[in-house]
Amino acid sequence: MKIEIDEKSGFCFGVVRAIDMAERELSKRGQLLCLGDIVHNGEEVMRLERRGLQTIQYPELDSHAGRTVLLRAHGEPPSTYEQAQRLGMSVVDATCPVVLALQRKVKARGEALRAEGGAIIIFGKNGHAEVLGLLGQTECDRYVVMTIADLESIAFNRPIDCFSQTTMSPTQYLSVVSAVRERMQRAFGREEVPLQVHATTCAQVSNRKQEIGMFAAAHDAVLFVSGVKSSNGRMLYQECLGVNPRTFFLSSPDEMRIEWLQGVERLGVCGATSTPRWLMEAVARRAAELAEGSYER
Repeated sequence: MKIEIDEKSGFCFGVVRAIDMAERELSKRGQLLCLGDIVHNGEEVMRLERRGLQTIQYPELDSHAGRTVLLRAHGEPPSTYEQAQRLGMSVVDATCPVVLALQRKVKARGEALRAEGGAIIIFGKNGHAEVLGLLGQTECDRYVVMTIADLESIAFNRPIDCFSQTTMSPTQYLSVVSAVRERMQRAFGREEVPLQVHATTCAQVSNRKQEIGMFAAAHDAVLFVSGVKSSNGRMLYQECLGVNPRTFFLSSPDEMRIEWLQGVERLGVCGATSTPRWLMEAVARRAAELAEGSYER
């Protein structure tokens, strides 16, 4: 059996930047707080915690006054920065530049829409850190939707702007936007409606969907490596599964099942934009041990 790791899988730019910043701080200080998981991958979080990273949750922030805290790539609402300043904390801001640009757009459009009596619709996962950061940018009416059914409680007879969480499926975003437009056209009774659609899906994520589908199609079976909390991981796993029914999800080499490898001549290993390369290599090594195969770095 030949095992190949997808060379394009692994950390996106924003995650690489956040982890680099964390490791630099850990090299200097030996310890560092991180507000929430630095990346939605438990194995990588544990690696960094062994180096001195301490993951804390929002209710714990008040008990760490005066310390240094890293704000992860997902971004934070203004209230988090205000709380850290009030507590005398030093902030290492690892917000992804793509997310930061999106936050600024939401803030600017939110101010305009509030004056017009309009609303913002965010296509994303309710409760996701990035989405919470976006919601905190404005006080105008704003809604988080994952499906077309989530639109039922929204009034469409007013100006609306649509944004997407950066890691969501562009295709699903366009489907939701189409449904928003149809409802606005019915509400206004005309074709032209005050709808602004912002292309805010990360380009790196958009490209990965097509690339990973091609990778999955080129192999007899695929091991998709991702943390269970990763929205991007779920989206890319479904893309692989749709192309190759013999796609198996796992978060660590220990979850490997030998029956997944039966009858497989070409095995592909790939992952989410939150999956570290070292973890995909560990999965490939484990598959090689079970099947006595070899893999390409």
